[in-house]
Amino acid sequence: MKKLITSESVTEGHPDKICDQVSDGILDAMLAQDPHARVAVECLTTTGLMMVAGEVTTTCYVDIPGVVRSTLKDIGYTNPEFGLDYQDCAVLTSIHEQSKNISVGVTASVNREQGAGDQGMMYGFACNETPELMPFPIIMAHKLTMRLAEVRKKKILDWVRPDGKSQVTVEYENGKPKRIDAIVIAVHHHPDIARDKLVSDVMEHVIKPVVGKWVDADTKYFINATGIFAIGGPEADTGVTGRKIIVDTYGGVGRHGGGCQSGKDPSKVDRSGAYAARYIAKNIVAAGLAERCEIQLAYSIGVAQPVSVHVDTFGTGKAPDEKIADAVVKLFPIKPKEIVEHLKLLRPIYRKTAAYGHFGRDDPDFTWEKTDKVQELKKALGL
Repeated sequence: MKKLITSESVTEGHPDKICDQVSDGILDAMLAQDPHARVAVECLTTTGLMMVAGEVTTTCYVDIPGVVRSTLKDIGYTNPEFGLDYQDCAVLTSIHEQSKNISVGVTASVNREQGAGDQGMMYGFACNETPELMPFPIIMAHKLTMRLAEVRKKKILDWVRPDGKSQVTVEYENGKPKRIDAIVIAVHHHPDIARDKLVSDVMEHVIKPVVGKWVDADTKYFINATGIFAIGGPEADTGVTGRKIIVDTYGGVGRHGGGCQSGKDPSKVDRSGAYAARYIAKNIVAAGLAERCEIQLAYSIGVAQPVSVHVDTFGTGKAPDEKIADAVVKLFPIKPKEIVEHLKLLRPIYRKTAAYGHFGRDDPDFTWEKTDKVQELKKALGL
C-alpha cells in the first residue's frame, strides 16, 4: 500500500521563528542568573518592530531590548532592506509579575510537592524511520531549511535572505519511506537575482546536497512557485511566538496537545511534559519494543501526578500497550519536579531549540533525546 505524507519546516529567519528565538533567548538570559525563574514570555514582530510581553517572577535583571537585538543580529536581520534591522528596530516591552495564584499550586513547600504549571495534554512520538527515531518527512524538511541558512551565512549564495520555508512529501510503501515525491522551497531573496539562477542555485546548493538517493526522475520541485519572494521576513508577515508548533515537533505525524514550548520555563508542562513524552517514546522505540510509539501525558494545574499516561504503539508493540504503560510509570520521571531534575532542564539551553525542531537533534544539551532507559525497559518487560 502506498501513501504520501508531507511535513514542512521554516528557517530561523521566518517571522514566527524570530519570535520563538527571542522568547527563548530571554528565558535563557534569566535562567543563566536565576535557575528557578518563572518565565512566560511571548513576542510579536512586524515591519521595524519587536514587541515583548509576558509574566515573569525572578530575582535577576535582564536587558530585554539587548537580548532582542543580539538575537536578531545572530539570525541575520542586519539590513534595513530586510524590513527589520537589529540596530534600529523599535523594541516595546510589557512584562509583569507572574500570578501568585499560579505559584500557590506550582511552588513546592513542606506540605506540597511541585505541581504542574497548567492543565493540558502533551504528546511525544518516535519511530524507526530514521537514525534520529523521528518521522522521515520532518527530518528532511529541517535539513533543507538548515541548509538554506548555511548557504546564506557562509555566503555560498549571496542573494539569500533570512526568511524561508521547505516542504517535503514522502511516498511510503508498506509503512516505510520509499522516495521523496515532491519538494517545495520558498526562499527570501535579493530583488535583482534572476529567476533561472535562483532555481538552479537552490537545486545545486540546497536540494542536491540534502536529498541524495531519495529523489528520482519523477520527483516534483516547486522553487519559489509564485515567481518572486523579494519582500520577506516581518515586512511580509507578522510573526508571533508559538505559531509553528507542528514544525517544532513531528511535522504533523502523530498528535499534538496544542501548547508551544518557546518562552516557557520548565515548570510549564507544555515544555517539560512534551520533552518527557518524547524521552519516553524514543526509549521505547530504541529498545525495540515498538516500531512506532506515541505517548500522551496529561496534567492538572497544581497537581504533581499526571491525571493520565497513555501509550499507543499502533499495533507494532512487542508487549501490550498497557504493560508498556505500567513500565513507563515505574521507570520514567513523569512528575514535573522529577522531569526537571532528571532531564536537567534548569539550564539556559533553550534558544537553540527554537529553530529546526525541539526533537531529533544530536546535541548533548537535548537530554530528552537520550536512550539511557533501554535496558531497564527490556528487563521490566522480560525482553
